[in-house]
Amino acid sequence: MIKPPKLQVRDTIGIITPSFPAPVQFEGRYQRGVEQLKRMGFKVKEGTCTYKTEGYRSSSIRDRADELNAFLHDPEVKAIISTIGGTNSNSVLPYIDYEQLRRHPKIIMGYSDVTAILMACYAKTDVVTFYGPAIVPSFGEYGGMFETGEQYVKDILCLERTAPFQLHIPDEWTEEMLDWSTQQRVKTFQPNEGWISLKDGKAQGTLIGGNLNTMSGFFKSDYYPDLKGAILFLEDSFKTMAEEERSLSMLKLAGVFDEISGLIIGKHEHFQDQSAPFSFNDLLLEIIGEKDFPILTNVDIGHTFPSHVFPIGIQVELDTTNGIIRFLEDGVSE
Repeated sequence: MIKPPKLQVRDTIGIITPSFPAPVQFEGRYQRGVEQLKRMGFKVKEGTCTYKTEGYRSSSIRDRADELNAFLHDPEVKAIISTIGGTNSNSVLPYIDYEQLRRHPKIIMGYSDVTAILMACYAKTDVVTFYGPAIVPSFGEYGGMFETGEQYVKDILCLERTAPFQLHIPDEWTEEMLDWSTQQRVKTFQPNEGWISLKDGKAQGTLIGGNLNTMSGFFKSDYYPDLKGAILFLEDSFKTMAEEERSLSMLKLAGVFDEISGLIIGKHEHFQDQSAPFSFNDLLLEIIGEKDFPILTNVDIGHTFPSHVFPIGIQVELDTTNGIIRFLEDGVSE
């Protein structure tokens, strides 16, 4: 495992748009995100695809890969954060300069569709990547980034907390959807019922995972990490029970549940149960079967707010009997 250097005040963050053209579609929210980074003490360098749009994507596959590679080669840029997810980040995987990242590791962070880039970079280089907030949906929140989410970023990327430590369970959370073009109030939060043990136990392993739906675009390719002994984390957004059965069964058929040591399931933003007479947790247990590893669900990672930052590649301990996730090492170096 290779750890990138920690992020410090006055460091420069490069912003990439590897899929959906969010800065064009939601310019006001994007600018709020940039200003949030500056308030946190960072400098910002916009990528070459920031203000491009080709409908569903920012620019061509090569352009998007070149945008990322330019920041990998830029000595001024200490971290790279995506503007948002989308659908097609997997297209750039063959064109990323993995050797440059291996020689000069730096923080890469995003979530959702950016799962493809994060997992591929880890698989190809052994450099820790970071499943965490993106510029438009997270840093660009109306009224400013939620305080708890901002602190989670500082804890992990800036080493304001050092391992080993137990992850904090937020007192409240939200999945409220407000039109970004007309939003005039802060989102409403609700009490957090906590993290739920679906199977009790304790396990230790390498933390690997991301958005389940995105994984289907590069699953079991050369860009997908080895999951043997891993603590796998999965999260999703706006999916149906039928879609989740398909995706989870994909993992089962590929032998994933025969390899991993533990499973973390993030809160599912606006899950659609399709009037099924069973819950998602019931479905998960039905698919996994008799496998005996700890499972923790309803964890604050992914599309709901606030969301933790999960460093892909670090050692963690999962203690579902007590509802605890413990990071055993830091994702960045001093």
